[in-house]
Formats: sequence, structure tokens, C-alpha cells
Amino acid sequence: MFSIKDLRPAFCSLLLFNFGWAAQLAAQTNSALAAVPESRLAHLRHGVNLSGWFAQVSDPKGLTDDHFKSWVTDDDLALIRKLGFDHVRVGVDPKPSGDPKPMFVPKQAEQIPPERLKLLDQAVERIVKHDLAVIITLQPDDDFKDHLTKDPDSVEQFADFWRGLAGHYVCRAEARCNHELVFFEVLNEPNVSDLYRWSGIQAKLVAAIRESAPQHTIVVTGAQRSNIDGLLFLEPVFDRNVIYSFHYYEPFVFTHQGANWSTNYWHRVKQLSYPSSEQSANAAAGNVPDALNKFYLVRYGLENWNEPRITADIAQVKKWAKDRDVKVICDEFGVHKTAASEDRRLWIEHVRRALEPEIGWTVWDYDGNFGFVKKDERGKVQTDDGVLKALGLQR
Repeated sequence: MFSIKDLRPAFCSLLLFNFGWAAQLAAQTNSALAAVPESRLAHLRHGVNLSGWFAQVSDPKGLTDDHFKSWVTDDDLALIRKLGFDHVRVGVDPKPSGDPKPMFVPKQAEQIPPERLKLLDQAVERIVKHDLAVIITLQPDDDFKDHLTKDPDSVEQFADFWRGLAGHYVCRAEARCNHELVFFEVLNEPNVSDLYRWSGIQAKLVAAIRESAPQHTIVVTGAQRSNIDGLLFLEPVFDRNVIYSFHYYEPFVFTHQGANWSTNYWHRVKQLSYPSSEQSANAAAGNVPDALNKFYLVRYGLENWNEPRITADIAQVKKWAKDRDVKVICDEFGVHKTAASEDRRLWIEHVRRALEPEIGWTVWDYDGNFGFVKKDERGKVQTDDGVLKALGLQR
């Protein structure tokens, strides 16, 4: 005859299963509700972007093992630490054009090829061993990001990719799995124009990361390429273990003068001064044939771009963060090397002073077109000590 005693083993198993599931859910929820530890914020005060390593690769050798190992060397990391930086930011393109074995595999995005993870693991482990924290930010090209704005299936696959990547960094006794030093940034400069849509996409991606990595701190950002407007529109996600980021390059016509990508006329702009002046702007406008673009330059000369103007911009971010009781980082700012050296250094100093002490920063970049390091053919490094001084650091 069937007895209630016969149900005891199954009942106990069910209780244990439910208790285990509840404990796991509680752990994730508690992590999400706990504020970012001060110990982690202390690792994100003064940082530098390592561009061209795992994204936007300009190395003529392309995406080779040698590129990944030599683009940023141990000597580079030792120098970065010696100069007083406490973290680096590494952009990772999950599906770079022309790569026969990308990280992102359509329709099975959580299954990341081990050979690509191995290279990223080696980079993260080298960074951590040099006593540096690392922000891993996904930095796909615009085509990849455009799909996120239109295609719900692309968002779902991207969430799967993050589940796989974040879960890979949850382990024991390996440098790459130190959640005090390894941070996940959802997406570099989302170009979603619909601010509400980006809020929904980002919330889904944060939930996917948190599902796989209960203890890691996540970095989120606003729409419209991470500018201040996108951040100020954003309302906090349902997760307290999150840092909010923005990028600052205002005014772009000054910081991007000479650049040969994005807005076309920038490559014609030279000797545009900072602080802005009418005389300098009119002279720069003489090199630009289009009337509308001339207007933009002339207007820059009349807009009083100076330290108080920059400080006022960033003060709005500080107020936004204080009102919502969240932490913020500026993980990109800088000036293209075409700008006059003294003007470039002054702008960097003014931005850095406007950010500190409330907001940590990550300057763009190390040895690229915005960088403070120049390498010769033999790899010998020369630093721009004026930029380092502007950043409050010394050689």
C-alpha cells in the first residue's frame, strides 16, 4: 500500500532543489542590490584606453596571434602602472570584419571559440599581474550595433554572447577571474537614436551578465554614443553593482580636428585653438569649402569654450549621479594629435580637473592618434610628459 512515508525522499529532494535555486537567486539578487564596493572604485581613478588591440585593429599584420601578443607588451603595462595609472580599458570586437574565427558565432553566440578566449585571457592575466584593473568593453563595428536597433533577435543573441563571456570569467584561482579587478562594460558607444529602446536593450544585457556573473561590477552607458545627453536621459537599471559611464570630447570640432573618419570636414581643420577664439576659428574656416561647415567653425569661435564651460557640462553629470545615488566614470576623453600641443594639453587638464575628485577617468588613448606615447620601429617608447602633467601624473 502507498504510504506518505514513500513521499519523504522526493519531498526532501524537492525542498533541497528549491532551497538551492532560491539560494542562488538570493545571491544574485543580493549582489545586484549591493552598491559598488569602494575597493573597486579605488581601482578606477586614473586609466588609459588600449586601442587597436582587440578592436579597430590597424596593425598591417591583422588579427594574428603575434598582433595580440605584441601590440601591448609587458613593458607597456609596466610603464602604464609606473606612470600612476590604476586601470586600462580594452575594447573587444566580437565579430570583426574579415576574421575567419570571430568570437561571436550567430545562433550559438554563447559558444565562444576557445582560441579567441585564450588570447583575451592571456591579455587580462597580463594586465592583472601588473596590478592593473581592466574594463572589458564590447566594441563592435557600426553594422553590428545597427542590428541591435532594429532586430530583437540580434539583441537576444548579444545577450547570449554576454552570458557566455561573463560566465567564462567566473572561476577560481585564476588571475582573469578576479572580480575585484575585472569589470564588464555592456557596449562601447551605442548608436541607438531611440533613447527608450536603448534603456530596454541595456537592461536585458545587464540581466544576462548578472545571471552568469553574480559578483562582477558592470559598466553601463547612455545612448547616442555615450555622450552626456544620453547619460542624463538614462534612469538607473535594477542593479546597484553598476557604474555609469560617459564619453567627453566636446567640442568635437576642436578635439577631432585632423581626424579622417566620421564627420568628413574634420580632416580639413587645422590650427583651431583652445580656448576658442574668433580669430582662430575664422582662419580654420578658410580651409573648409562647404558653407555649412564654415558656419560650424565660426560658431565655435563665438561659443566661449574654456574651463568654466567644460566644468559646467560635467557638473550636470555630477548632479545626475548624486540625485540617483550612483557612481559614474568618464571612460573616454582626449584630443587628436593634430591640435596644437599646448592647446591639447590645456583641454585635457581642464577636463581632468572638472572630473576629479568625484568621477574617475580613462583617457583615450595610449599610443594611438590621441595618445601620449610614441613608439619607434624598435619599440622604444617616448612619452608626452606635457600630457602626463595635464593628467596629474609624472614620468
